[in-house]
Amino acid sequence: MQKPTLDTIKGVALVNVATCAWATNIIIGRYLSGQIGPLTLTASRYVVASVVFALLLRGKAPEERKPGVDLRLLIAMALTGVVAFAPLLYLGLRFTTAVNGTLMNGLGPLLTGLFAALLIKEPFTTRQIIGSVAALAGVVVLLSGGVAASGGIGVNPGDLLILVAVTMWALYSVAVRKVVKHRSPLSATALSIFLGLPLLIVAAIVESSSNPAQWTPALAGTIIYLGVVPAALGFFSWNAGIKYLGAGGAMVFYNTLPLYGALFGFLFLGETLGPAHLAGGALILSGGLVAATRKKTALS
Repeated sequence: MQKPTLDTIKGVALVNVATCAWATNIIIGRYLSGQIGPLTLTASRYVVASVVFALLLRGKAPEERKPGVDLRLLIAMALTGVVAFAPLLYLGLRFTTAVNGTLMNGLGPLLTGLFAALLIKEPFTTRQIIGSVAALAGVVVLLSGGVAASGGIGVNPGDLLILVAVTMWALYSVAVRKVVKHRSPLSATALSIFLGLPLLIVAAIVESSSNPAQWTPALAGTIIYLGVVPAALGFFSWNAGIKYLGAGGAMVFYNTLPLYGALFGFLFLGETLGPAHLAGGALILSGGLVAATRKKTALS
Protein backbone atom coordinates (compact mmCIF):
# COMPACT_ATOMS: atom_id res chain seq x y z
CA MET A 1 0.00 0.00 0.00
CA GLN A 2 1.21 3.48 -0.81
CA LYS A 3 2.49 5.29 2.31
CA PRO A 4 -0.14 7.76 3.58
CA THR A 5 0.76 11.43 3.33
CA LEU A 6 0.13 13.96 6.10
CA ASP A 7 -2.88 15.28 4.17
CA THR A 8 -4.26 11.75 3.92
CA ILE A 9 -3.88 11.23 7.67
CA LYS A 10 -5.62 14.55 8.32
CA GLY A 11 -8.43 13.63 5.94
CA VAL A 12 -8.94 10.17 7.45
CA ALA A 13 -9.04 11.65 10.97
CA LEU A 14 -11.53 14.35 9.96
CA VAL A 15 -14.03 12.09 8.20
CA ASN A 16 -13.89 9.64 11.12
CA VAL A 17 -14.66 12.49 13.53
CA ALA A 18 -17.69 13.21 11.33
CA THR A 19 -18.99 9.64 11.19
CA CYS A 20 -18.38 9.19 14.91
CA ALA A 21 -20.42 12.33 15.63
CA TRP A 22 -23.19 11.16 13.28
CA ALA A 23 -23.33 7.76 14.99
CA THR A 24 -24.31 9.50 18.23
CA ASN A 25 -26.97 11.33 16.22
CA ILE A 26 -28.51 8.01 15.11
CA ILE A 27 -28.69 6.68 18.66
CA ILE A 28 -30.18 9.91 20.02
CA GLY A 29 -32.53 10.21 17.05
CA ARG A 30 -33.99 6.80 17.86
CA TYR A 31 -34.45 7.84 21.49
CA LEU A 32 -36.26 11.05 20.47
CA SER A 33 -38.52 9.50 17.83
CA GLY A 34 -41.61 9.68 20.03
CA GLN A 35 -40.99 13.23 21.24
CA ILE A 36 -40.36 15.23 18.07
CA GLY A 37 -41.01 14.78 14.34
CA PRO A 38 -38.08 14.20 11.94
CA LEU A 39 -38.50 17.52 10.12
CA THR A 40 -38.78 19.50 13.35
CA LEU A 41 -35.76 17.67 14.76
CA THR A 42 -33.73 18.33 11.61
CA ALA A 43 -34.69 22.03 11.48
CA SER A 44 -34.05 22.53 15.21
CA ARG A 45 -30.56 21.11 15.16
CA TYR A 46 -29.67 23.20 12.09
CA VAL A 47 -30.90 26.35 13.85
CA VAL A 48 -28.36 25.59 16.57
CA ALA A 49 -25.66 24.78 14.00
CA SER A 50 -26.39 28.05 12.17
CA VAL A 51 -25.79 30.02 15.36
CA VAL A 52 -22.48 28.20 15.86
CA PHE A 53 -21.34 28.91 12.31
CA ALA A 54 -22.49 32.53 12.42
CA LEU A 55 -20.24 33.05 15.45
CA LEU A 56 -17.33 31.25 13.79
CA LEU A 57 -17.64 33.35 10.61
CA ARG A 58 -17.47 36.65 12.50
CA GLY A 59 -14.29 38.45 11.61
CA LYS A 60 -13.58 36.26 8.57
CA ALA A 61 -12.84 37.83 5.20
CA PRO A 62 -15.94 39.23 3.41
CA GLU A 63 -15.61 36.72 0.56
CA GLU A 64 -15.86 33.89 3.11
CA ARG A 65 -19.21 35.22 4.33
CA LYS A 66 -20.80 35.65 0.90
CA PRO A 67 -21.73 32.96 -1.67
CA GLY A 68 -20.22 34.87 -4.58
CA VAL A 69 -19.60 32.75 -7.67
CA ASP A 70 -20.26 29.56 -5.65
CA LEU A 71 -23.95 30.35 -5.14
CA ARG A 72 -25.23 27.57 -7.41
CA LEU A 73 -22.97 24.93 -5.88
CA LEU A 74 -23.83 26.08 -2.35
CA ILE A 75 -27.54 25.85 -3.20
CA ALA A 76 -26.89 22.33 -4.52
CA MET A 77 -25.18 21.46 -1.21
CA ALA A 78 -28.12 22.94 0.73
CA LEU A 79 -30.77 21.04 -1.22
CA THR A 80 -29.01 17.67 -1.25
CA GLY A 81 -27.12 17.40 2.05
CA VAL A 82 -29.00 19.78 4.35
CA VAL A 83 -32.65 19.68 3.20
CA ALA A 84 -33.14 16.31 1.51
CA PHE A 85 -30.81 13.76 3.06
CA ALA A 86 -31.90 13.50 6.71
CA PRO A 87 -35.69 13.65 6.13
CA LEU A 88 -35.48 11.02 3.39
CA LEU A 89 -33.36 8.79 5.61
CA TYR A 90 -35.67 9.16 8.61
CA LEU A 91 -38.75 8.56 6.46
CA GLY A 92 -37.22 5.51 4.82
CA LEU A 93 -36.39 3.98 8.20
CA ARG A 94 -40.10 4.06 9.05
CA PHE A 95 -40.75 1.52 6.30
CA THR A 96 -37.66 -0.68 6.37
CA THR A 97 -35.28 -2.26 8.84
CA ALA A 98 -32.08 -0.73 10.19
CA VAL A 99 -30.20 -3.61 8.53
CA ASN A 100 -31.61 -2.79 5.09
CA GLY A 101 -31.03 0.90 5.65
CA THR A 102 -27.39 0.47 6.59
CA LEU A 103 -26.73 -1.83 3.64
CA MET A 104 -28.25 0.78 1.32
CA ASN A 105 -25.94 3.38 2.85
CA GLY A 106 -23.06 1.06 1.98
CA LEU A 107 -23.63 1.89 -1.69
CA GLY A 108 -22.61 5.50 -0.99
CA PRO A 109 -18.88 5.19 -1.79
CA LEU A 110 -19.49 3.60 -5.18
CA LEU A 111 -22.16 6.18 -6.08
CA THR A 112 -19.93 9.04 -4.95
CA GLY A 113 -16.96 7.76 -6.91
CA LEU A 114 -19.08 7.45 -10.06
CA PHE A 115 -20.65 10.91 -9.67
CA ALA A 116 -17.25 12.49 -8.96
CA ALA A 117 -15.81 10.89 -12.10
CA LEU A 118 -18.76 11.93 -14.26
CA LEU A 119 -19.45 15.43 -12.91
CA ILE A 120 -16.09 16.85 -11.82
CA LYS A 121 -13.67 14.47 -13.56
CA GLU A 122 -12.19 13.23 -10.30
CA PRO A 123 -10.27 9.99 -10.99
CA PHE A 124 -12.16 6.84 -9.99
CA THR A 125 -9.25 4.48 -9.43
CA THR A 126 -8.82 0.78 -8.99
CA ARG A 127 -7.92 1.39 -5.34
CA GLN A 128 -11.16 3.28 -4.78
CA ILE A 129 -13.21 0.45 -6.28
CA ILE A 130 -11.37 -2.19 -4.22
CA GLY A 131 -11.69 -0.07 -1.08
CA SER A 132 -15.38 0.61 -1.68
CA VAL A 133 -16.18 -3.05 -2.23
CA ALA A 134 -14.15 -4.08 0.85
CA ALA A 135 -15.94 -1.47 2.99
CA LEU A 136 -19.34 -2.58 1.70
CA ALA A 137 -18.39 -6.19 2.49
CA GLY A 138 -17.49 -5.00 5.98
CA VAL A 139 -20.96 -3.50 6.38
CA VAL A 140 -22.52 -6.82 5.31
CA VAL A 141 -20.35 -8.76 7.80
CA LEU A 142 -21.04 -6.22 10.54
CA LEU A 143 -24.78 -6.62 10.06
CA SER A 144 -24.80 -10.36 9.45
CA GLY A 145 -26.22 -11.08 12.88
CA GLY A 146 -29.05 -8.62 12.30
CA VAL A 147 -29.85 -10.12 8.93
CA ALA A 148 -30.06 -13.59 10.45
CA ALA A 149 -32.25 -12.36 13.28
CA SER A 150 -34.64 -10.54 10.96
CA GLY A 151 -35.06 -13.55 8.67
CA GLY A 152 -33.35 -12.06 5.63
CA ILE A 153 -33.48 -8.88 3.57
CA GLY A 154 -36.56 -7.78 1.69
CA VAL A 155 -37.04 -4.88 -0.69
CA ASN A 156 -39.70 -2.29 0.13
CA PRO A 157 -40.42 1.42 -0.49
CA GLY A 158 -38.30 2.35 2.52
CA ASP A 159 -35.24 0.88 0.81
CA LEU A 160 -35.89 3.03 -2.24
CA LEU A 161 -36.25 6.17 -0.11
CA ILE A 162 -32.93 5.44 1.58
CA LEU A 163 -31.32 4.81 -1.80
CA VAL A 164 -32.50 8.28 -2.87
CA ALA A 165 -31.13 9.69 0.40
CA VAL A 166 -27.72 8.10 -0.20
CA THR A 167 -27.75 9.46 -3.76
CA MET A 168 -28.41 12.95 -2.35
CA TRP A 169 -25.47 12.58 0.04
CA ALA A 170 -23.20 11.40 -2.77
CA LEU A 171 -24.14 14.46 -4.85
CA TYR A 172 -23.62 16.67 -1.80
CA SER A 173 -20.10 15.28 -1.32
CA VAL A 174 -19.26 15.92 -4.97
CA ALA A 175 -20.49 19.53 -4.71
CA VAL A 176 -18.40 19.98 -1.56
CA ARG A 177 -15.29 18.76 -3.40
CA LYS A 178 -15.85 21.41 -6.07
CA VAL A 179 -16.48 24.26 -3.60
CA VAL A 180 -13.62 23.61 -1.15
CA LYS A 181 -11.03 23.84 -3.90
CA HIS A 182 -11.15 27.63 -3.48
CA ARG A 183 -13.27 28.23 -0.37
CA SER A 184 -12.65 27.13 3.21
CA PRO A 185 -14.63 24.14 4.55
CA LEU A 186 -15.96 26.43 7.30
CA SER A 187 -17.42 28.88 4.80
CA ALA A 188 -18.82 26.16 2.52
CA THR A 189 -20.48 24.32 5.41
CA ALA A 190 -21.91 27.45 7.01
CA LEU A 191 -23.32 29.02 3.87
CA SER A 192 -24.94 25.78 2.67
CA ILE A 193 -26.67 25.40 6.04
CA PHE A 194 -27.81 29.05 5.98
CA LEU A 195 -29.30 28.51 2.51
CA GLY A 196 -31.08 25.28 3.42
CA LEU A 197 -32.43 26.34 6.82
CA PRO A 198 -35.44 28.42 5.62
CA LEU A 199 -36.86 25.43 3.73
CA LEU A 200 -36.41 23.19 6.78
CA ILE A 201 -38.14 25.72 9.04
CA VAL A 202 -41.15 25.89 6.72
CA ALA A 203 -41.29 22.07 6.59
CA ALA A 204 -41.05 21.88 10.40
CA ILE A 205 -43.92 24.36 10.82
CA VAL A 206 -46.10 22.27 8.51
CA GLU A 207 -45.16 19.07 10.37
CA SER A 208 -45.84 20.64 13.76
CA SER A 209 -49.47 21.25 12.87
CA SER A 210 -50.12 17.50 12.88
CA ASN A 211 -47.17 16.23 14.94
CA PRO A 212 -46.23 18.83 17.58
CA ALA A 213 -43.01 18.33 19.54
CA GLN A 214 -43.19 17.54 23.26
CA TRP A 215 -40.80 20.24 24.42
CA THR A 216 -38.96 19.73 27.71
CA PRO A 217 -35.66 21.08 29.08
CA ALA A 218 -34.09 17.68 28.38
CA LEU A 219 -35.25 17.75 24.75
CA ALA A 220 -33.96 21.30 24.30
CA GLY A 221 -30.59 20.33 25.77
CA THR A 222 -30.37 17.28 23.52
CA ILE A 223 -31.11 19.38 20.43
CA ILE A 224 -28.33 21.80 21.41
CA TYR A 225 -25.96 18.83 21.49
CA LEU A 226 -27.24 17.61 18.11
CA GLY A 227 -26.74 21.06 16.62
CA VAL A 228 -23.22 21.55 17.97
CA VAL A 229 -21.72 18.05 17.57
CA PRO A 230 -23.38 16.00 14.80
CA ALA A 231 -24.53 19.00 12.73
CA ALA A 232 -21.83 21.68 13.15
CA LEU A 233 -18.76 19.58 14.03
CA GLY A 234 -19.84 16.61 11.91
CA PHE A 235 -20.53 18.58 8.72
CA PHE A 236 -17.44 20.75 9.08
CA SER A 237 -15.17 17.73 9.68
CA TRP A 238 -16.68 15.85 6.72
CA ASN A 239 -16.25 18.78 4.34
CA ALA A 240 -12.71 19.42 5.55
CA GLY A 241 -11.92 15.72 5.05
CA ILE A 242 -13.21 15.87 1.47
CA LYS A 243 -10.73 18.67 0.79
CA TYR A 244 -7.88 16.26 1.64
CA LEU A 245 -9.25 12.93 0.36
CA GLY A 246 -11.55 13.86 -2.49
CA ALA A 247 -15.25 13.02 -2.61
CA GLY A 248 -14.80 9.31 -3.38
CA GLY A 249 -11.96 8.77 -0.91
CA ALA A 250 -13.90 10.40 1.93
CA MET A 251 -17.15 8.62 1.15
CA VAL A 252 -15.61 5.18 1.74
CA PHE A 253 -15.31 6.11 5.41
CA TYR A 254 -19.04 6.87 5.52
CA ASN A 255 -19.36 3.13 6.07
CA THR A 256 -17.76 3.54 9.51
CA LEU A 257 -21.17 4.82 10.70
CA PRO A 258 -22.50 1.33 11.53
CA LEU A 259 -19.13 0.46 13.10
CA TYR A 260 -19.32 3.40 15.49
CA GLY A 261 -23.02 2.75 15.98
CA ALA A 262 -22.27 -0.81 17.11
CA LEU A 263 -19.50 0.45 19.41
CA PHE A 264 -21.73 3.07 21.02
CA GLY A 265 -24.53 0.54 21.34
CA PHE A 266 -22.12 -1.72 23.23
CA LEU A 267 -20.81 1.08 25.46
CA PHE A 268 -24.04 2.92 26.25
CA LEU A 269 -26.94 0.56 25.51
CA GLY A 270 -25.45 -2.77 26.63
CA GLU A 271 -25.79 -4.32 23.16
CA THR A 272 -23.63 -7.28 22.10
CA LEU A 273 -20.32 -6.67 20.35
CA GLY A 274 -19.18 -9.94 18.78
CA PRO A 275 -16.75 -11.34 16.20
CA ALA A 276 -18.88 -10.12 13.26
CA HIS A 277 -18.59 -6.55 14.51
CA LEU A 278 -14.81 -6.81 14.85
CA ALA A 279 -14.34 -8.47 11.46
CA GLY A 280 -16.70 -6.06 9.73
CA GLY A 281 -15.01 -3.09 11.36
CA ALA A 282 -11.60 -4.27 10.19
CA LEU A 283 -12.87 -4.58 6.60
CA ILE A 284 -14.49 -1.15 6.70
CA LEU A 285 -11.39 0.60 8.00
CA SER A 286 -8.97 -1.27 5.74
CA GLY A 287 -11.19 -0.58 2.72
CA GLY A 288 -11.23 3.09 3.57
CA LEU A 289 -7.46 3.23 3.92
CA VAL A 290 -6.97 1.48 0.58
CA ALA A 291 -9.23 4.01 -1.15
CA ALA A 292 -7.77 7.02 0.68
CA THR A 293 -4.21 6.15 -0.39
CA ARG A 294 -5.23 5.64 -3.99
CA LYS A 295 -2.74 6.03 -6.79
CA LYS A 296 -3.19 8.71 -9.39
CA THR A 297 -3.88 6.36 -12.29
CA ALA A 298 -7.61 6.25 -12.97
CA LEU A 299 -9.60 3.55 -14.66
CA SER A 300 -10.14 4.07 -18.33
